[in-house]
Amino acid sequence: MRIAEIIESSTQSFVAGSYELLTAPAFGALVQAHTRDPLVYVYAVVYDIRTVSREPGGRAIVRGKSYTGQDLFNEEIYRAHPDLSEILQTEFAAWVVGYRRDNTIYHRIPAAPAPIHYSVEVCDEATLRQFGSQSGYARMLLHANQVPSDELLAALIRAIAVAHAPLEREYLVRMGRELALLLRDDFERLRHILARVSP
Repeated sequence: MRIAEIIESSTQSFVAGSYELLTAPAFGALVQAHTRDPLVYVYAVVYDIRTVSREPGGRAIVRGKSYTGQDLFNEEIYRAHPDLSEILQTEFAAWVVGYRRDNTIYHRIPAAPAPIHYSVEVCDEATLRQFGSQSGYARMLLHANQVPSDELLAALIRAIAVAHAPLEREYLVRMGRELALLLRDDFERLRHILARVSP
């Protein structure tokens, strides 16, 4: 299901604007972006979610206290001000961790970025299982210094493990071993990530 479209794009990351205000994939969710080639999808992990003004340089203003003295809270504000969906936009940033060409997934940077205004979808469980069948994404995220890579990797591993239910534990054990190899010289970082992967 298409939930957003790309509004900024590079080979390493993209920002997408959600079609529905206050709705975005969760931190660590795997998403796929369409490209000009219908057989190629770019995979990325959501690392930042924000709601901003649609106006350049604009910002939201307080709406919870009306001039008539009426107090509004939380969802009441959105019901009282339906125009907010026209002046605010929810966006999410995603870090690229691979691509699919035909039916093969590669854990590396694609040759070209996903185009602006192309669609973004949340990956289904079958795609998560296929994407997670190899551990190359872990190495990519461990070396991503521009994002909260440890938290992001732990969240993605958990999401892929859930897609493997009822074999969730087996996947977590396998990835724990992979991480132990990748981080054999950095025990503290390994311990930090494993603590966040654990359910």
